Amino acid sequence: MEPGTCPLEERRRLETLRPRLEARARILAAVRGWFAGRGFLEVETPVRIAAPAPERHIDAVPSGGRFLVTSPELQMKRLLAAGYERVFQICRCFRGAERGPSHLPEFTMLEWYRAGGGIDDLMRDCEELLTSAARAAGWGFPPAGPAGKRVDLVPPWQRVDVVEAFERHAGWRPGSRPDPARFDVDLVDKVEPALPADRPVFLVGYPASLASLARIDPARPDRALRFELYAGGLELANGFDELTDPAEQRRRFEEDEAWRRAAGKPPYPADGRFLAALDGGMPASAGIALGFDRLVMLLTAAATIDDVVAFPEETA
Repeated sequence: MEPGTCPLEERRRLETLRPRLEARARILAAVRGWFAGRGFLEVETPVRIAAPAPERHIDAVPSGGRFLVTSPELQMKRLLAAGYERVFQICRCFRGAERGPSHLPEFTMLEWYRAGGGIDDLMRDCEELLTSAARAAGWGFPPAGPAGKRVDLVPPWQRVDVVEAFERHAGWRPGSRPDPARFDVDLVDKVEPALPADRPVFLVGYPASLASLARIDPARPDRALRFELYAGGLELANGFDELTDPAEQRRRFEEDEAWRRAAGKPPYPADGRFLAALDGGMPASAGIALGFDRLVMLLTAAATIDDVVAFPEETA
């Protein structure tokens, strides 16, 4: 409870949230049912880890000599390397200095991975899963979305080339290695607001230098096999055709860690277990992270993430 908040105000707030929290529970059950019906195994991985991925703009929260997990990605990929074919997880994740209308420093993530799959499989998963979840929400179908507009979920969803979107809405065409700061600013300020709010959109074909942990497209070496999903004005998910080359993965980790150090960010130890798993062989795979709280926002027409979480970030 925030300082100065009386118990009556707290009770009223929670009473107001009840319809959305009930919808959240139905969505959660529908998501689990959807994956179970398609042969996915639900797994759990640690909340505290020794080595987070050295991502440039995501900061892990220290926890007693370890770090709170920013994503279960590296641990779930170790399961793929051990022979698991379809896995999913719904878990709490933590990221430093993230707070806003659609951001919380502690939030719920849905991730799933398909051995032998590609990003086309993930996009079809999204189309089916979100439609199933929307019907379970019971908030009206098609959903209204946070912006108040009905979001038409009938597939197939539109695919927009991210480079062409920049050329159209930001006035410049990113090459294979665009300035990342300029790219990020224009993505948020110019490209994302221009995307349709009344239907989901996949942004596809990211520049190669922004591949993150995705594989480079062999047919277009200047592009990565990566996409992001937007719906109702919200960024919902980030999907990859996963990088499985251990040498390339080490190179990218070293490059990102050098960037973090140059930016004055705390260093992270290398995840030797993950890299050893890649050395042992990881199958061609596809994986995706979807913000579950944002999904509930979309399907219950919530204006902020605080409207779908019983206890958002609190002070003592």
